[in-house]
Amino acid sequence: MRAISHWRGYAWAAAAVLVCTLAGLAMQPRFDVVNIAMVYVLGVVVVALRFPRGPAIAASVLGVAAFDFLFVPPRGTFTVEDVQYLLTFAIMLAVALVISRLVENVRRRAAAQASLAVEAETERIRSTLLASISHDLRTPLAVMAGASSSLAEAGERLGATERRALAQSVFEQAREMSEHVAKVLQMTRLETGAIDVQRDWVALSEIVESVLARLAERMASHRVIVELPDDLPLVRVDATLIEQALGNLLENCASHTPPDTVVRVRATQRADDVVVAVEDYSGGLRDADFKRLFAKFHHGAIEGGGTGVGLGLAICRAIVRLHGGNAWAERVPGGGTAFRFTLPLEAAPAVPAEAPTD
Repeated sequence: MRAISHWRGYAWAAAAVLVCTLAGLAMQPRFDVVNIAMVYVLGVVVVALRFPRGPAIAASVLGVAAFDFLFVPPRGTFTVEDVQYLLTFAIMLAVALVISRLVENVRRRAAAQASLAVEAETERIRSTLLASISHDLRTPLAVMAGASSSLAEAGERLGATERRALAQSVFEQAREMSEHVAKVLQMTRLETGAIDVQRDWVALSEIVESVLARLAERMASHRVIVELPDDLPLVRVDATLIEQALGNLLENCASHTPPDTVVRVRATQRADDVVVAVEDYSGGLRDADFKRLFAKFHHGAIEGGGTGVGLGLAICRAIVRLHGGNAWAERVPGGGTAFRFTLPLEAAPAVPAEAPTD
């Protein structure tokens, strides 16, 4: 690939000289030879700005040769009678060298700045990740340590109900830690393109039903309302990934809104896509949070608190983008927040006709 790119520069140099030559032949009846030389200088400048030093020098040498052979008296030879044209040739070569050097310096600085920016962003994400994980895992670890210590030291003196409550606490906190780590790992896989999207035709109602069944315990304290039109078309998606995207939105509502909050799951069809929405009516977000809501490690200031490494919504957006859709949040009337994402619509496959029977 690098060799192809290398030779492409020289091909452009030859093409630029050919174009300059054609322009010079068209100018020849009305313009002086010096003006035609400027056309070749322009061609050298263009090549020097786009490609490294080699193609620029090649354009300069080819331009000098073509200009000398076709326009400098005596024409049709490489002999130069007037010494002033040697200065023109030297200027063309010098322009190629100077501009190439300047362009290389600019490219080198741009590459260095981009590398520094990537390193700074990587370090910021690493620091944010460590701070977020250490903060959000500290509480589960403390609860697990306290509960397991009580079981180990006084388990025989505790009643069956107390032991069961302590064991349940350890289980729930361990599950929460596992979910935090799983989200970090999945975000890494999504960003590196390590997830293979297995698309198939599925009804959104089936996805919603599956997600609500899985999150029944977590959403038990909220009033969930599902509004799905009966005529919604099938979508061609990876059902497992879309279930996770929708589940992350519902889990976000469960974690960051108070009990008895109304949560409405909706879907509407548009011309080219379907819009899936999870709306809650808990008071909403601050205006400053909407722009950064789907960013990694961001925790919006939502009434009701909540914990997490701040990756649920980022994972939702990454999954939706893998399917060619988009995800965003907006305020809804009544002081609520709507989390929406789109899924592109495709033409459903035709149902095969039944073979005639004898």
